[in-house]
Amino acid sequence: MAVIPSGSGPVPFKDMDDGTAVPAEHAPRDEDLSSDLVAALPRRQNPIMEVLLYQGCWMPKYWVPGIIQFQRRFKPRPDDVILASYPKCGTTWVMALAFAAAARRAYPPAAGEREHPLRRLHPHDVVPLVEEVLARGDEARLDALPSPRLMSTHLPFTLLPEPVAGGGGCRVVYVCRDPKDMVVSLWHFLQRSSMSEGFSFSELFDGVCDGATAPGPVWDHVLSYWRAAVARPDRVLFLRYEDLLQDTGEGVRMLAEFMGMPFTAAEEAGGAVAAVVELCSLGNMKAQEVNKNKNKVGSVTAGNLAIPRDAFFRKGVAGDWASLMTPEMAARMDGIFREKFLETGFSFA
Repeated sequence: MAVIPSGSGPVPFKDMDDGTAVPAEHAPRDEDLSSDLVAALPRRQNPIMEVLLYQGCWMPKYWVPGIIQFQRRFKPRPDDVILASYPKCGTTWVMALAFAAAARRAYPPAAGEREHPLRRLHPHDVVPLVEEVLARGDEARLDALPSPRLMSTHLPFTLLPEPVAGGGGCRVVYVCRDPKDMVVSLWHFLQRSSMSEGFSFSELFDGVCDGATAPGPVWDHVLSYWRAAVARPDRVLFLRYEDLLQDTGEGVRMLAEFMGMPFTAAEEAGGAVAAVVELCSLGNMKAQEVNKNKNKVGSVTAGNLAIPRDAFFRKGVAGDWASLMTPEMAARMDGIFREKFLETGFSFA
């Protein structure tokens, strides 16, 4: 286990690994997780996999045990921060930005090679996906993380544990992205996995438009956090991926302020914000040996699907939807989301 420096800020989840993590096949389960409760859920086959309808959201069957554990067993701390997103909406980047900003005093962003966690660990090893941690029975290691803890989730706000969604627990940061870019990014991501065969881009596109691509419908996912942020701006921070691209420094400041760790005037003058932005830039993340293709990230919640680590760092731009999507497809998707967001006060425009 790595030496954990003293000081404020979160600690990388991977550094808490002392070799005692429970293998997934031996993970403890509530007695009904694989019995009547799951068996009775509505299900359908989308272009990628079979999905189950759990509490109004379509989920891969592999996710359900971890979600139930998360809802039943998770105990938030007041200074916890949960980073939430629909997949392929800037998840990995926001993980890196939030960790680098929150842990900047313990781990200076300009630290040399191997000295900063983001130079030796993949962001998904630094910030754990809570439902996956609990699905594989690793609750003890999550509990052992010193405060403040930084975690992530792909669940909609409506499926978060009541102590979190009820506003009495921790802070939540959500990042959304133009769904046209999201679906193109998801397509490229899946092409790097063993799930790449058997469906076309148009089938994936249709699945998103139909609302059955997990964890969907996408519009419900976005609106759940939008409404929570409007109701409780002190507890839920709503970010747009495109805004982060346009002014990453300002996004980092907002993250730090919301997490209760604002940059001081001295830090601003010393270039601390710029150092965080540079450390977490796509070019720098791609250049780290740990994030290159020869290493893979295994996922219990994706049925132990192994994904090449460099698949998490592709283009990181806005507007790439035009590389795969016809104008007619774009108009269809825009129309669906415009209708779903009607009179909500939210739009991607």
